[in-house]
Amino acid sequence: MTETRAYHHGDLRRALLAAALEAIEEVGPAALSLRDLARRAGVSHAAPTHHFGDKAGLLTVLATEGFDRLAQALVGAGDDLLTAGVAYVDFAVAHRAYFEVMFRPELHRVDDPELTAARERAGAALRAGVAARDASGDTGLDSLAAWSIAHGFATLWLAGALPDRVGGNPGKAAREVLGRLTRESNRT
Repeated sequence: MTETRAYHHGDLRRALLAAALEAIEEVGPAALSLRDLARRAGVSHAAPTHHFGDKAGLLTVLATEGFDRLAQALVGAGDDLLTAGVAYVDFAVAHRAYFEVMFRPELHRVDDPELTAARERAGAALRAGVAARDASGDTGLDSLAAWSIAHGFATLWLAGALPDRVGGNPGKAAREVLGRLTRESNRT
């Protein structure tokens, strides 16, 4: 059997998504091409288009999967806001390709119903952690603050822009840095 027909033994859609994640890790989501993706998966150049329509369609599927995985990570953290923040950072580091696609709306279809639902599930999981705290009464603003802090830390970690003193363990570093804010807010 030739390499271009090997996908018939499995799930071509999943193989293309896995190849896309690998390519995004290497070149980033903006530089991803369907032609390169087909080559990586060992399929015809038309195969990705058949399954996803275009690059935006492929990245929409990846963003949807990413938000679903993030929601699972946040739900798994329970209602402790600090633990949710650390889970957010851990997700970003462990699933960098998803993370890079999820927050680049110019690359995918932001109005896709499945993507919208997945994004809302992740947001609801974060808001649940905020609501479980004695917050300021504006859960929307508190959620935005929590998301901004965790997302900012994750983005800085991935960019290698944090000082060496934070160490090499993203979860531990996030717990210490994010914990400083939760301790401060508990004192006021």
